[in-house]
Amino acid sequence: MVLDGQRSKAEFALAPVAKRFINVNPNLVSWIGLIIALLCGVVFYLSGDEDREWLLVVGAILVIVSGYFDALDGKIAKLAGKCSNKGDYLDHVFDRYADVFMIGGIAFCAYWCNPYLGMLALVGVLLTSYMGTQAQAIGAPRLYAGLLGRADRVVLSTIFPIIQYVMILAGYGSFDIDLGFWEFNINWLEIMMLWFAVVGNLTAVQRVII
Repeated sequence: MVLDGQRSKAEFALAPVAKRFINVNPNLVSWIGLIIALLCGVVFYLSGDEDREWLLVVGAILVIVSGYFDALDGKIAKLAGKCSNKGDYLDHVFDRYADVFMIGGIAFCAYWCNPYLGMLALVGVLLTSYMGTQAQAIGAPRLYAGLLGRADRVVLSTIFPIIQYVMILAGYGSFDIDLGFWEFNINWLEIMMLWFAVVGNLTAVQRVII
């Protein structure tokens, strides 16, 4: 998945709303998106209980809402002629906090994820983003190349919690894997985190090479 290159296709959902709220400070929109991301992380963490697994669906919805606000702030800034280096910097910082909040809500919930796998996933996600913005910091164009851009993470963080909940209802919330030398149990959220851990770090390396 390389969805960062398809951002222009979201214009139909952003432009009308951005025009309606063109007088709103883009930084305020950024703050709203960050608060929603924090709430999302809390919801994901609290879903780690047999009686609260349904919160995974709520968390998935909050991922979408947070991602929408993250895209909306930049669109409002462009239409209103309020683009600035400070605003761009704030957007990048908030994006990283949002990643930590949303993914961390699952990574640090032992009910859903092995803590070591969760840490590796966060490292992969943060390194991927760091390599992209660091290129911009030294005067080169920002790098969106790779297998795991932010848009990809938003999509996966929306889909997999829903898959996890549906599969729990179907009786397949987790399954055993026997590699001959190693047998372990894994759930659908851990598959997502494994993807973030492996592909995230590969994407970081890919951006260094590019």
